[in-house]
Amino acid sequence: MKKVLLGSILFALLVSCGNGKTKMDPFTTITGMVDSVGHKADTLREAGVKEEPEPIEADELFDDFIFNYASDDALQRQRTVFPLPYYNGDTPSKIEEKFWKHDYLFTKQSYYTMLFDKEADMDMVGDTALSAIQVEWIFLKTRMVKKYYFQRVKGMWMLEAINLRHIEEGENEDFVSFYTRFVTDSLYQSRHIRNPLQYITIDPDDEFSILETTLDVNQWYAFRPVMPVDKLSNINYGQKNEDLSNTKILKVNGIGNGYSVIFYFRKRGGEWELYKYEDTSI
Repeated sequence: MKKVLLGSILFALLVSCGNGKTKMDPFTTITGMVDSVGHKADTLREAGVKEEPEPIEADELFDDFIFNYASDDALQRQRTVFPLPYYNGDTPSKIEEKFWKHDYLFTKQSYYTMLFDKEADMDMVGDTALSAIQVEWIFLKTRMVKKYYFQRVKGMWMLEAINLRHIEEGENEDFVSFYTRFVTDSLYQSRHIRNPLQYITIDPDDEFSILETTLDVNQWYAFRPVMPVDKLSNINYGQKNEDLSNTKILKVNGIGNGYSVIFYFRKRGGEWELYKYEDTSI
């Protein structure tokens, strides 16, 4: 009798609990989380609060990041520290976000350039351990340089300042003066080309092989590519670009077109000369 009574009590308790319990939807918790996040985002937007930027895959390689930064207006604003410090010579100012205009950097061109003092420095391109990089415009006619200072913060590249000023002594001034005349004066150019000129290119009979040969001055004029005449861009990964260096390398990379040429300059007897030219465009 006691067993029957105990069984009845347990059954009643189970029925009572079952009647008072709502059936659990296994997606309720996840749905609630999504709704909560969406509501939070809407609230932030309505309040005009800027969401914290998140690292993206392109942050690993600066080259990937800078093309995304230059092409995407929303990303550019997200990855620029506002108000942005801007230095025009010795005059400091700050740019508020509402006055910022999208900066395409060099992506509106079909190419961009980089400067190195020695070949070993070219290996710095693609280094994922870098935390500070400057993107530069070198304006040949006005002798001005514009530097964009990027810093990696919490895994994200951020533009933290811009500096526009005259090229100072010890900052490629001598080479820039030479290069400006070299690309605009054909007679001067012919006198500053090593004869014979070392020439490296893809073997026309085997696209997987490199051909090393030489060109005389006349052949140079037949093979030479178009060289930038108004301004040079430069991505400074930390390589030294010193005015006292006796060697300079100008690398020209095409944007989405397989173009790749490198000009090797050196100073001999106090005069700059182009001594090697490499064209591995595909």
